[in-house]
Amino acid sequence: MRNALRLTAFVAFVSAVAFAESWTGKLEDAGCAAQQKNAACAPTASTASFSIQASGKTMKLDAEGNRKAAMALRERNNGADRAKDPNAPTEVIATVSGTMSGDEIKVESIQLQ
Repeated sequence: MRNALRLTAFVAFVSAVAFAESWTGKLEDAGCAAQQKNAACAPTASTASFSIQASGKTMKLDAEGNRKAAMALRERNNGADRAKDPNAPTEVIATVSGTMSGDEIKVESIQLQ
């Protein structure tokens, strides 16, 4: 019985990973982007909900993805010395891996560039 359960769990995990996709694009503040369609909505330290603009589409991140994006953004900002380069670009490019569900990505991982 345990082996059957383990096998079922393994097959479910492998099939979920097999359907995972990746998107690379501009990470945005989803709240700002929803209100100001054409404005640049670069995420800040206080951003709570994120979206990614890739291939001409804007896709929201799920709750876990929002948490991962906020953590990655904090780590990125802690490592950068903005005082040395005040002209550093504010645009954030990200690669998001996960599965699409409607217009939302269920995020498995996120990497900022």
